[in-house]
Amino acid sequence: MADSPPVSILILTLNEEKKLPACLAAVARFDDIVVLDSGSTDRTAAVARAAGARVFVNPFRDFASQRNHAHETIAFKHPWVLHLDADEIMMPELAAECTTLDPAAPLDGYYIAPRMMFHGNWLRRCTDFPAWQARCVRARGFRFIQTGHGQREAPEMRMGRLAGNYLHDISVDDIAEWEARHQRYARQEASQFLAAPETLGQTLQKLLAGAPLARRRALKRLSYHLPARPLMRLLYQYVLRGGFLDGAGAWRYCLLLARYERIAAAEIKRQRAAGHG
Repeated sequence: MADSPPVSILILTLNEEKKLPACLAAVARFDDIVVLDSGSTDRTAAVARAAGARVFVNPFRDFASQRNHAHETIAFKHPWVLHLDADEIMMPELAAECTTLDPAAPLDGYYIAPRMMFHGNWLRRCTDFPAWQARCVRARGFRFIQTGHGQREAPEMRMGRLAGNYLHDISVDDIAEWEARHQRYARQEASQFLAAPETLGQTLQKLLAGAPLARRRALKRLSYHLPARPLMRLLYQYVLRGGFLDGAGAWRYCLLLARYERIAAAEIKRQRAAGHG
């Protein structure tokens, strides 16, 4: 494509035949689309190939490992790679911004802020927008590290920011599937929390003196020390962050956040009792 931005697209998938078409349609102008699948048993791979994407398969261990595997083994066409999941959609403004990226920029990657969409509504306040994510990064040399159930850039990475956004669909249609997925997230989060002990004083120091991203991560860690953690999370997101202004769906979403905090707190307690921390 003559007008294709100088950016490759990487999409992580697992049984995403329903959501993948919208993700692919939003990046149709890009001439290097790569799908890294974790072993789908539905038509995900066929949908991707029909849209012109290259498809690779690698068993999923965690998000950081999967993204690092892509950078280590896949020959991307362009110097920049923009990471998406199948339930995420690139907005036109972000696609246009990708055309301006300079391969010679003294950076390893760019943060991009997602817009969290819950049953068609943007939950701007109770999802802490802008919650910056390392998503447009160098094809070679960039490294992710696992944190909780997600990932972030390795500390040595030099980061900038892009103004455009992508949409992330966080709707919940199957509460049993949500519960099972968040049980997995809680196990990962508890294991990492207990594997890297930090005093309350160290956490408070980062909260008071760190950069915005460091403060956000310190606030997350501080929450582990709070009593009535689920209730505190509900009040923080819905009241203090102004979630009540995000519409009716925000209340349901904040209740789910509180529910996850209860699951995570129980998992930390379980792992401690088992002698893991």
